[in-house]
Amino acid sequence: MVRFLNVLAVAALIGSVIYVYTIKYETIFHAERIVKLKHEIKAEQDQVGILRAEWAHLTRPERIQALADKLLDLRPIAMSQIVSADALPASAPKIDSIGRKLEALGLTEPTNTPREGNAARPTTPSPSAR
Repeated sequence: MVRFLNVLAVAALIGSVIYVYTIKYETIFHAERIVKLKHEIKAEQDQVGILRAEWAHLTRPERIQALADKLLDLRPIAMSQIVSADALPASAPKIDSIGRKLEALGLTEPTNTPREGNAARPTTPSPSAR
């Protein structure tokens, strides 16, 4: 009986050692993965910072003004171009081209829906009509 308990104790000890080592190596694996993910996050944050700096560089007003002067051939605004709102011409009426096409096809009229009396009639021809 004592030998059986000794064998059982040794088996329990070996099982617990295996369990502890698996937990240890899983912990090391997860810790390394966390460090790797932190490095990736830091690299992405650096990349976002670089892209923001490039965007700020590209959207500088003096750079855009120089490009507009060079490429758009804009003329300076004249004082005669500034007018009040009442001096503007009246806007043309808005044209609904799709609505005109639907009217031309006759699709704006209300549709006829079947009534209850008509719904009772069969829609297929009767055998005597053949």
